[in-house]
Parts: sequence; C-alpha cells; structure tokens
Amino acid sequence: MSVLITICARGGSKGIPGKNIKLLNQKPLIGYTIEIAIKFQEHINDTDIVLSTDSEEIKQVSGQFGLNTNYTRPDFLSGDSVGKIDAITDVLRYYSQYKSKKYDYILDLDVTSPLRNISDLLSSFDILKKNHDALNLFSVSLPGRNPYYNMVEQKENGYYTLVKKLDKPYLSRQSAPIVYDMNASFYFFRNLFFEQKCKTVITERTMIYLVPHICFDLDRPLDFDFLTYLIENNKLDFKF
Repeated sequence: MSVLITICARGGSKGIPGKNIKLLNQKPLIGYTIEIAIKFQEHINDTDIVLSTDSEEIKQVSGQFGLNTNYTRPDFLSGDSVGKIDAITDVLRYYSQYKSKKYDYILDLDVTSPLRNISDLLSSFDILKKNHDALNLFSVSLPGRNPYYNMVEQKENGYYTLVKKLDKPYLSRQSAPIVYDMNASFYFFRNLFFEQKCKTVITERTMIYLVPHICFDLDRPLDFDFLTYLIENNKLDFKF
C-alpha cells in the first residue's frame, strides 16, 4: 500500500499576499503542513511527499522543513481559477513517473487549513480503506448555518428564500437535517478517483470525516491574527 501526499501551494495569492509562507506564531504557514505530512509518513511506511508550487520562494521555505522538490507547477495550472484536482492530477502524473510506481492512495493537505493532527489523518484513512467502494474522503466540520433553516439565496424575481426550500419549513435549527461544512483541511483519494478522471471532490461515492475539534480555513489577515492568539494562549482544543 503506497501513499502520495501532495502539498499544493501556488505563489500568487491575491487575498493575502505570500499566504502560504506567511508567519503563523513565528512559523511559516506551510511548515505546519509539512510537519504533519512527515508524521503521517512515519506511521505509513510507503509514503512519499511532493510539493506542487510555481514559486521558488515557497520551494526554499519548504526546504527548510525538509521538503525538497524537482517539480515546478506549470504556468497553465498557476492561476487563481485553476481547480485543485487539476493541480493534484498533474503532480501525481509527474511523481508517479519520477518514482516509477503507482500510488494506491493520494492524500492532499491544504496549506491554508492547518488545524489537524495525526489522529485525524490516521482515523480518516482507516475509514476510506474499510469502505472498498468509496472513491474519496474529505474533512468536514459542523457548520454555523444550515441551508434548510437560515441560509438564503436570491430567486429569479429578486426576492430571497431558503437555499433548501421545502413545503414544510423547519422551525428550529435542531430539527433541520444535519449538514456539514467542508473545511478544506485534507482530502484522501483512491487512485481510481484519478483514473476515472473525476473533476470535483464530490462524487457519488464520497465519504466524510467529521473533525472533532476547531478547524477553519485562513482566508483573511484577521484569520491569522485569530489563530495566532489561539496558539499563543493555548486555546486550541487539540494538539498538533
């Protein structure tokens, strides 16, 4: 059983310039992801780690944490409109040829959603392995809003209604169907997912792993300030 861990970190972030190597509690953000990838590698022997980036600066910072690469993401995969699946597919193709091996599983770790630990990864990996029909699995959290209860969208006539409009409305959040928030922290795939050329992470055979602790994506400068505060003051409800 072989696993390829992909870490995708392009250099052209517009929302937060230099986001992937921005310091979070005195450590470059990508360092948290590389460290957990190495921990997973220590538990699952036949595991390789590859960086997908178009930035020499990101390569240099990654090298400081022990991750070096001879792969450079091509220009056509470097724009902010490029989907992650396309980026993973290309680096998987490259590294499979480079190593002359076929990987059974691919684990993608998102740099900008670093709140995960080795228990999360090993537990979710077991879930996917035990369900032989599943193509992939990704991490989720419980949401702050529910499309059956308090999320709305605009109708064609300009007025607004629930995203999930039903004949009989739910009158409380607790009675509404349970939904989950994709927190973008990690994604497991069987190789078959890429062989079938799936285009999105949501398929007819997708599973989830409910992360049992705080987990969110770093999109705004305020997110970095918030997470730095949590780490510095030991407010996280888990250990990296």
